[in-house]
Amino acid sequence: MSQDRSNRTVVLFCVGALLTMAAATWAAVPLYRMFCQVTGYGGTPMRAERAPDTVVDRTITVRFDANVAPGLPWEFQPEQRTLELKLGETALAFYKAHNTSDVAVTGSASFNVSPDGAGAFFSKIECFCFTEQTLQPGQTVDMPVSFFVDPSMLADRDARVIKEITLSYTFYPSEKSGAKAEVKGEAARQGG
Repeated sequence: MSQDRSNRTVVLFCVGALLTMAAATWAAVPLYRMFCQVTGYGGTPMRAERAPDTVVDRTITVRFDANVAPGLPWEFQPEQRTLELKLGETALAFYKAHNTSDVAVTGSASFNVSPDGAGAFFSKIECFCFTEQTLQPGQTVDMPVSFFVDPSMLADRDARVIKEITLSYTFYPSEKSGAKAEVKGEAARQGG
């Protein structure tokens, strides 16, 4: 009888350990994403309600990069390649997206900045990347991003030497999109 109880205890312990590992695995991605958003780790830009009250007379160049993952029939690019602004100044940049397919397609954007050390100082106020975007067949839209570079980066020994930041987006097909879009034209002949 005590052998059965011992076996049951071992089985329950193993099942408990398995469930704990499964829960940790399931939570790892959202917890890591939250950690990056709070700390700016890995070049993850911060979110802000508004720009700081202080604008410093030091300028920084922001470069804009745009990418589309395989399987998303969109063209996506920045409307301007660079922008120079003062630290603490609010800026507005636009990206353009075009659905090249014959069905509505939903995409979501991942984003980061480089160098990585700039992530804690690059803050977005509003961005198309905060929500999924649905483009109708052949639709072209302008997608704005409002941001600033926090002047507190001048107090950071490593970040204060940064003169240029690249803001990069990659659009992926949304899980909710469901419909498979057919790519038109040259992209279809080249495999996507």
